[in-house]
Amino acid sequence: MSYAKTLRRGDLVEVKGPDEILKTLDSDGALDHVPFMPEMLEFCGRRFRVSRRVVKSCSSGSRSSMRGFRTDDVVLLELRCSGLAHDGCQKGCMIFWRKAWLRKVQDQDPVSDVSEAGIRRLGARLKTMTAPSRYFCQASELLKATEPLTRWQKVGKCFSDIRAGNCGTLEMVRRLATGLFWKSRKKLVGEYARGTCSSTPTESLKLQVGDWVDVKPIETIITTLNDVGHNRGLYFSPDMRLLCGTRQQVARRLDKIIVDGTGEMRPMHNTVCLENSLCGCEHVAVGGCSRDEFTYWREIWLRRPSDSSS
Repeated sequence: MSYAKTLRRGDLVEVKGPDEILKTLDSDGALDHVPFMPEMLEFCGRRFRVSRRVVKSCSSGSRSSMRGFRTDDVVLLELRCSGLAHDGCQKGCMIFWRKAWLRKVQDQDPVSDVSEAGIRRLGARLKTMTAPSRYFCQASELLKATEPLTRWQKVGKCFSDIRAGNCGTLEMVRRLATGLFWKSRKKLVGEYARGTCSSTPTESLKLQVGDWVDVKPIETIITTLNDVGHNRGLYFSPDMRLLCGTRQQVARRLDKIIVDGTGEMRPMHNTVCLENSLCGCEHVAVGGCSRDEFTYWREIWLRRPSDSSS
């Protein structure tokens, strides 16, 4: 029986013990190019609900694309990477979980014991670097673990999302309609947020976690962008317009992140993530994906509230 038929959204799973997981890993501490990272050790023996099956996933960076895992055995548990074992990477990626690392359980099943010795043995197999300036993690290996999808494969994956229980039919219709609208608009009139800057400006607000900010109007943000909707290489995507004019709270600063597919640690400047601001992937890709990356906000697109209500 395929994994897709045995594990669906909402199912209760237990992360297997460290010795069981160790048997599945190669010499790099990975299974089919998906590393079991040191940040995942704390979850061994614990139980979580499956949030969705990973039918397709975006990759960001210079080779941004929609991709699919070669085998249908990857799920998400609403757990994000802390980055603590990777020099404090602040990307906060959703962690991918292979079938072989999980077991489906019932509430009444006894909880498995996890030994500290087993944790140490598993931890000794895991690596975080491939070179002095190259990190090894699920983001760095994403292009190796997945393959690009053709246009028709992307459409087929939308039906797979429905069958997997990731979303309903009406939700997928909405996603497809949204993506079609923005793709058509881009072809006809260009980027939604298209500025005229040849060298885009920057601004530092020195924001910290918990600070309240007002998102500037889209008319103001456009003055900070170039003709392809970027500010110093960072894209202002169409879904971000939905927060313009609203008050939001800073969820995290972004000072450094590991780049998908390369393992490079890239410095970030004057950039933050806002609470509940996740990638609106369906605005730029067919049907969206399950990865739920944080949206990155330049501080020049925000302002500190001028009143005391915050």
